[in-house]
This record gives sequence, structure tokens and C-alpha cells, in this order.
Amino acid sequence: MPTVPAEGGKTDMERIGLFSEMEYITVGDKYVSQFNRPFNEAASKSKQMLPGGSKAMSDLQAGYFDPRFVRIFEGEGYVNLNQVRRRDMMEAARKNLGKAFFPSSGEKKPCGLGSYYGTIGGPVPFFSAQSKPREKYKAPGKNLYTNPGKKGTGYGYANITIGKQFSHSADFYDAAKLNYKKANEEHHRLLKGAPFKLNLHPRDYFDANPYFSEEPLPPIKKEEKKESISNTFKPSSPGKKPGGMKAGTFDPYPSHSADPYMAKLATISGKNDKIFHPPGGPKSRPVESIMTLNVRRALNSKNYKTASVPSY
Repeated sequence: MPTVPAEGGKTDMERIGLFSEMEYITVGDKYVSQFNRPFNEAASKSKQMLPGGSKAMSDLQAGYFDPRFVRIFEGEGYVNLNQVRRRDMMEAARKNLGKAFFPSSGEKKPCGLGSYYGTIGGPVPFFSAQSKPREKYKAPGKNLYTNPGKKGTGYGYANITIGKQFSHSADFYDAAKLNYKKANEEHHRLLKGAPFKLNLHPRDYFDANPYFSEEPLPPIKKEEKKESISNTFKPSSPGKKPGGMKAGTFDPYPSHSADPYMAKLATISGKNDKIFHPPGGPKSRPVESIMTLNVRRALNSKNYKTASVPSY
């Protein structure tokens, strides 16, 4: 749109600071929908690069990038592996100080369990089966022989125990009483003066009994003894068992009564006194299923020749 000069005399472009107004690139171009636009428009113009497909690796030169097969070591000499192996063996043999070790004979195999044949050390004396030397057996001495025990219980018999018999010593009948009397006289002889006594009246260790009363106690109440039943109740004879009669009851069998089993209903008299009979309910009738109705709708007399079987 054209720029209009403002009141100050400057146009909009001069006030913004641009030299000229930006051009409109898409003015007059045809409208192209975004669905019809190509993803890469440059790929559909002029010539494109054709790689010719991928190459499969094979023994032919076509599977490699180089036009000819290039060796890693070109111009090297031929090396015999057997010759190199023999040279290494000879150098190793020069390092040996003497001849190679050869065993005198093959390995020895043991013959039987517990045999030392074929072993390096030979038999071990510690595991030998021979018996060790022992001292000559000396029989122990004879046992102690004693005389058989003397008969008797020991009470009232002399010279039956192992030791000697005790000698008799006289013992007075009142020796303990006489000894106590002599000791008491010796004690009173050593005393000096009468025993020490206080002039104070003795008192009780505790206070007087607060529950003590000088009034006489009431007489002791005697408990009334209840008279107990001496003999238990026993029936005169055992109970009678009912055997289809009333022999075991207290009362005799009641007399026959002529009452009927149930009262008869009174006869209905009059039109208004009739019995009410409810009317019959609706009667059932055959009902077609939903499957039959659908079949009749889909297959009728007009299209039964052209109708196709549905697949479930």
C-alpha cells in the first residue's frame, strides 16, 4: 500500500529507516495446495545421481572399491615355516647345559593293596605291621588272704571286731550332776558381794491394751442346729412302664367321649351366601422365538430362490 506523508512531512519508510519498501515475491503466483506440493521439489528437476545399486562382496574384483587387488606386503621374500621352526629348536638346544633327562625305565605299577612296590620312598617303618618289642610279662602277686568272718552280730560278743576290745572303765551314775554342782560352787566362790539391783519400779515395754475391759463378757451364743432328715425318700416300688395302657399313670384311664373328630360345616342357604370362586387366569399360547421371526423376515415366499445363506 502507498505510504502517506505524516504531518511532519516524513513518510513511513523514512521514519522506519529503510531505503525502500520490501518486495512481494508471491504476488501473481498460482495457488498450489499443500497436499499437491512435492516433498523435495529439486529432486524432480534436472538430472539426478544414479548409484547403480549396492555391490555384494565376493572373490571378484567387482566387490571392492579398488580396480585391482592390492597386497599388504608387496615384494617380500618367501619364508618356510618348517625352516623357522627348526631354527628356533636349535637355538633352544644350545641353551641346555647337559644332555636331556631320560628315565631309567618305565613307571612301576603297584601290585596289591598296601604294597610299596613302585613308590619313591619305599616302606615306612611307622606303618609296619610287625609287632613292637615288649617287656616280659610279669604275673602280679597273690591276693590278700584273710580268715573268714567270725559268726555273731557283734552285740554282746567279745573279740569279734577287727581291732582290740575296749577296756572297761568305771562310770558313776550321777557324774554329770556332781560335776555341775562343783562348777556352781566354784562360780559362787569367785563372786564378790550381792547382785546389783535397781530401786525403780519396773514398767511395761508397751502401752496398756486399749481394748481391755473389766466388765464381764456376755454369754456365748449357741448355734441352733437344723434337724437333718435322717432317711432319704425311697419309692415303695419302681415306676411302671406304659405298655399300651394306662398302668403307669396316677389317674385311671379316662372314659370314652362321643365327640366327633371335627365339626361339620353348616350348609349354605340363600343366593347371597354362595362361595366365591375366582375367575380363571389368562391361558398360555404358543409364542414364536426371535430366531424364527428373523428367518421369516429375511427369507420369505418372494426371495427364497435368490436369498443367500448368511455366514456367521
